[in-house]
Amino acid sequence: MEHLLDRFLSYVKIDTQSNPESQNTPSTDKQWDLAKKLVLELQQIGLEEVSIDDNAYIMATLPSNTTKEVPTIGFISHFDTSPDFSGTNVHPKVIENYDGEDIVLNSAKNIVLSPSYFEDLLKYKGQTLITTDGTTLLGADDKAGIAEIITAMEYLIHHPEIKHGKIRIAFTPDEEIGRGAHKFDVEKFGAEWAYTMDGSQVGELEYENFNAAGVKVTFSGKSVHPGYAKNKMVNAIQLANEFISLLPKHETPENTAGREGFFHVYHTEGSIENASIALIIRDHDSEHFEARKELLSAIAEKINLRFKEPMVHVSITDQYRNMREKVEPVFHIIEIAKEAMESLGITPIIKPIRGGTDGSQLSFMGLPCPNIFAGGHNFHGKYEYVPLESMQKATEVIIRICELTCTQIEKDGKK
Repeated sequence: MEHLLDRFLSYVKIDTQSNPESQNTPSTDKQWDLAKKLVLELQQIGLEEVSIDDNAYIMATLPSNTTKEVPTIGFISHFDTSPDFSGTNVHPKVIENYDGEDIVLNSAKNIVLSPSYFEDLLKYKGQTLITTDGTTLLGADDKAGIAEIITAMEYLIHHPEIKHGKIRIAFTPDEEIGRGAHKFDVEKFGAEWAYTMDGSQVGELEYENFNAAGVKVTFSGKSVHPGYAKNKMVNAIQLANEFISLLPKHETPENTAGREGFFHVYHTEGSIENASIALIIRDHDSEHFEARKELLSAIAEKINLRFKEPMVHVSITDQYRNMREKVEPVFHIIEIAKEAMESLGITPIIKPIRGGTDGSQLSFMGLPCPNIFAGGHNFHGKYEYVPLESMQKATEVIIRICELTCTQIEKDGKK
């Protein structure tokens, strides 16, 4: 675990925050700093076919050590961190033998990580926690996954008695801004299936995610002196407020859970003449997802009926789809991961992701790719933390999946 910890700490201290406003790949030059370090490290531990392309996508191979015909599988994580919170000058804190009490992250700013608010902390009494210092995010999302994958590959290199097929690994930029799979070369990767190591608590195993779309609604108005505005002024801000009021009031992120979908208005701006709102729609069910799109168009049409010309315009852009339809036909890849966890005394938590992963896009690009826990909690903010023991379990799961793929595929006759 000490080796795993040192590796992880060296990663989180490198700022790799991505930028949604940039059209480059990677979206920030600083992502290259960690990318280049990872390439060197993969070469040093003895992996083969280590490569990095012009967009900072990293791939490497652990060759098969068996004469059996075993499918090539892969493990994938991303090295960028969220633009939602600062990733500059990360100073991680290591709390050994956590006592279950409040953790003072920053006494000067009175920032406290407390189990009274974050109840999951109590699951990790007696363990080693890595936290922030209260001024940045930590970056366990997803540098924990990277550390786990590399540590697992290094372990397999040093333990050739564990038989496995060809293993491919990949690290990607810009996952946090939804582009982690956009320039991923699935053919070059050459795996039959893969797993993203990008989940949260121990046991998470996810192969369902939201269908997702981004929406921009624009409103046109007519500015007239307010003293003479009757039957003449059209206030674009009022139209925007009316549009929002017609959305289902309880179908919002703060009022939904599990497989329930939602509308989420996250930005508004405007004046009398022009206004706009930005929102996202999410739903696990494809029919409900399409119905949400239709509702937005219907609301716009309802408002527009009052005017001689359309004053409300809705633009919808699909973002990603539920990977379930691509994973279910090869469900043995879930069964292998589930068996790997159970054999290590881990209870699998199979649940839908209330979000999306690179695995969603990759599944529709021809690489079925469910998601496995990496161990972290409270991503994208100053309260982020990860138990070292959870990272160790994730590492062990990777190793066990590699081993089981070598034996289970032959036993069940599945490929």
